[in-house]
Amino acid sequence: MAIAPPRGRTLEELTFDNSFAALGEAFVELRTPEGIPGARLVAFSRAAAELIELRAGEEQRSEFAALTAGNALVHGMNPVAARYGGHQFGVWAGQLGDGRAILLGEVRTSSGAPWELQIKGAGRTAFSRFGDGRAVIRSTVREFLASEAMDALGIPTTRALAMAAGDEPVIRETVERAATVIRIAPSFVRFGSFEIFHYAERHDDVRRLADYVVERFFPVAAAAEGIERYARFFREVVERTASLMAAWQSVGFAHGVMNTDNFSILGLTLDYGPYGFVEAYEPGFICNHTDEAGRYALDRQPTVGWWNCYALAEALSAVLPEAERRAALVAYEPAYWAAYVARMRAKLGLFDERDEDGALVPDVLDLLAARRVDWTNFWRALATDIAPARTLLGDDETANTWLMRYAERVAEDPRGKAARQAAMRAANPKYVLRNWVAQRAIEAVEAGDDSVVQSVYAVLRAPFDEHPEHAAWAQPAPPEYAQLSVSCSS
Repeated sequence: MAIAPPRGRTLEELTFDNSFAALGEAFVELRTPEGIPGARLVAFSRAAAELIELRAGEEQRSEFAALTAGNALVHGMNPVAARYGGHQFGVWAGQLGDGRAILLGEVRTSSGAPWELQIKGAGRTAFSRFGDGRAVIRSTVREFLASEAMDALGIPTTRALAMAAGDEPVIRETVERAATVIRIAPSFVRFGSFEIFHYAERHDDVRRLADYVVERFFPVAAAAEGIERYARFFREVVERTASLMAAWQSVGFAHGVMNTDNFSILGLTLDYGPYGFVEAYEPGFICNHTDEAGRYALDRQPTVGWWNCYALAEALSAVLPEAERRAALVAYEPAYWAAYVARMRAKLGLFDERDEDGALVPDVLDLLAARRVDWTNFWRALATDIAPARTLLGDDETANTWLMRYAERVAEDPRGKAARQAAMRAANPKYVLRNWVAQRAIEAVEAGDDSVVQSVYAVLRAPFDEHPEHAAWAQPAPPEYAQLSVSCSS
């Protein structure tokens, strides 16, 4: 009996290109990673590896650990750091760029789909400014886990292939240790990639970049010509961004630093820093303690998403007239509400649409906020039955009135109770990456124990399952982590 060959390709068999680097020196700086001597492989995502068709078992090779730590390259890689700018907290910040990220290359899969590999934390680039180009264990564990958790929740995101950690000291608020993560995405082009050339009045480069992303990632736009080409492109970016904001709101995810240099042109969640999943529901939840004005608070995210699209519209003014830009921006609000309502209806388990449903969501949100009910646990409880939801919401007239309205609404579901609850459990995760759980994993890695981050990863890749052995990770922060805060250095 013949034995089937292993599926996928070895590191050496991966075919690398770098189409973004081919745009030229106006867009990138050639840069070889510095790497972390003696680093170990901490965590690996098999799910992400399958996207680039990497053969199972390759992560066990020393060559893979060396690549993850930035200590070696694979044949065909052409590493570069990208130039871009951005509005930071609403103010134009000028040139920024990949200060601690290096695009290693682009894998072409058998389907033809491109996946870029980018290493983060592998040393200085021309865009590091006063930084050291390093990442630390703390920020790297958070990025690795959040990237893979968001994907499992069905939210568009960059992915994390693997992370490594070493003993090299890195100075942040205290002395920490260096780490790297390889993240993957079809493209890391961001809103700020266009802005940097617009504000430098390099309009030909704006057009070149627009043509590049349209031809590769926007087939509907690519089929058009002239102004219509760019109008379709921008409208799709606006609609993808609106849909992404709705997805964030539905799971209580706050990004923390929604600058235009952190917004993906493909509508992916990009750059995980001081993010947080809200626990006790608070519409104005601020996850980043350096955001003193609350610009990027949870309830402001949809508006900021529109503002960032407005900034991108300005950057595209050389290729797209004002009328077309305005028409695309007008599409943002209906796209957001369509996506948000669809997600909230799924969370509520509503089989069909009715006019009276319009008040169900805002009314329960008011209750959750007034009583500071745990966001994730409430929706999961509601997917189980009315009784556990009442335990969290409160057993009083106000809560019972809403619960009665809801019970009457779903009683007519033709699917039956069991089928409805199963659908709701598939829309309401039991587990999200709570900051305190991430901190536990960080502390373990810093102590040389990588098993905790690997266990957290496994749970977050199946967030709708019960995982009774890790039920504590579905609970609010214990007292010792109650005052945990994160900042831009996270």
